[in-house]
Amino acid sequence: MTTVDAQPHSMTTPRVAAFDRWIRGRFADLNTELETLYARQQNRSNVEGVGDALKQCLLDEGRELIIPLIEEGNTDEGFDVTFELLGNVGYYMAACRRHEITEPSRERTSPLVEASALALHLGASVGTVPRFVTSHMETFNRAVNGVYRTFTHGRDEKIFLDYNTRSAFAYMRAADALGRIHPMGVSHPAADDLLRDAKRALEDALALNTELGALLDVDEFFFSVRPYYKPYRVGSTEYRGANAGDFAAFNQIDMLLGLCSPTDLAYSQVVVEKIPYLTPDEQRRLHDSFRHPNLLDGLLAQIDHAKEDWFQRHVATFLEVCEAHGRAAAHHHDELVVGFIKGPAERIPVEHLDGITASGPPLDVLLRALEGLRDRRLAADRDDLPTRHHDLATLRGTLRT
Repeated sequence: MTTVDAQPHSMTTPRVAAFDRWIRGRFADLNTELETLYARQQNRSNVEGVGDALKQCLLDEGRELIIPLIEEGNTDEGFDVTFELLGNVGYYMAACRRHEITEPSRERTSPLVEASALALHLGASVGTVPRFVTSHMETFNRAVNGVYRTFTHGRDEKIFLDYNTRSAFAYMRAADALGRIHPMGVSHPAADDLLRDAKRALEDALALNTELGALLDVDEFFFSVRPYYKPYRVGSTEYRGANAGDFAAFNQIDMLLGLCSPTDLAYSQVVVEKIPYLTPDEQRRLHDSFRHPNLLDGLLAQIDHAKEDWFQRHVATFLEVCEAHGRAAAHHHDELVVGFIKGPAERIPVEHLDGITASGPPLDVLLRALEGLRDRRLAADRDDLPTRHHDLATLRGTLRT
């Protein structure tokens, strides 16, 4: 058993701290033991009837720690403490879903009554969905003595989170740089510096994702990491699972560059659907992106100045940023999504394909949607999608040879 002497937030309560210690210690131990048992099965997707005593321990121990938290009520220790507690409740509920202690297709309401009540209370308090989300694993995952929260002690879970967290921050740096151009105008001398900053950040994201693909074990990710990100019920409502794209930065870059449009129905539906799964600060950033004009349209509007040095310089750098964003998007889809989800899914029995995606829809539907996102970001030449292929070609044609 792992012993964790976690240093709590300065304003947290003893009950909150006790639950956090359990999540960081005993909880991860139980999940790791269960994953070891599943790995010994001929069919690793079948977890029914395997490790039932461990599952009961997980269910009961978590419930015993959650009940006093409901009795304690909202002690208003601030966003960070409340959001971390929501994450811990979410980790518990997601693990119960992973081990099929709960299963939304066979339930009208979650059997985790106390956890659901606390999650609904906390989610309403902080302004997010009442479940564990990507930020709980990455940007709001507080480390204690260098160790952050995980479901298991598995090597591949840590690799996945290490690289995804660093990649998310790279995308955030790119979005921040692009967002700073709007108040100054695309012809401002500093705009080229900001475009170069965005390009470097996107190149960092691609390098991190490439290294992730080389280090991560396909089967370990598919069978022992991914299942914790499935949809589950909170009360009577089923919420989709944690998604790697649940940050504002990805869509900020799409819309600030002009590669994707908020008036594109299919695209805007994806963006609007994910807003409740972001932290309030991230939600505000995404809202702003819907209001700001994009750089591609800004450059096209000034094409009469194509012979000016600033235009030549800024267009050349802008196109490099678009290419960097497209390369990163293509790698993520073609190497990571296809290699680590589609490939393994083709090898498992069909009866275990239901609910295989974190987002909820069948895998083939999800893949088509992701291909559309990839091709928008690549500005691919497609007649069935609204891409900016021809507009980028127009800009490219203004450059001196």
